Amino acid sequence: MDTNNGTPRNRHVLIVDDDIQLAWALKESLESDGYTATIVPDGALALKFVLEHQLDAVVCDLQMSGVEGDLFYATVGRTNPSLARRFIFIIGLEARSQFQKFIDSVELPVLYKPVALDALRGVVVRVAERE
Repeated sequence: MDTNNGTPRNRHVLIVDDDIQLAWALKESLESDGYTATIVPDGALALKFVLEHQLDAVVCDLQMSGVEGDLFYATVGRTNPSLARRFIFIIGLEARSQFQKFIDSVELPVLYKPVALDALRGVVVRVAERE
């Protein structure tokens, strides 16, 4: 993607997860590959961030305190449909049944914790690089 002056900008990935250890590991991995990565630990703050920044992908934990990932995704879908097509969801196996209907309804990547960092990073790169 280009900036307004024609120079390329870094791809920007938002990580919305209250699992700070996983979020930091992913952030460091993406930044070592030249991405800009921002961690926001809850859905309410992430909504504000999405409105103020240009993003290429969103990694979103489905089970968070406050605004859960499915509600965050639905809100982004109403305000920024093109970004909603660039979500990657992560979820703990214990919460799978709670979100199964949602998981079945979206045609987006869903990875289950504990997720291998390399697998998650690979999905993020594929989504962020799509035109």
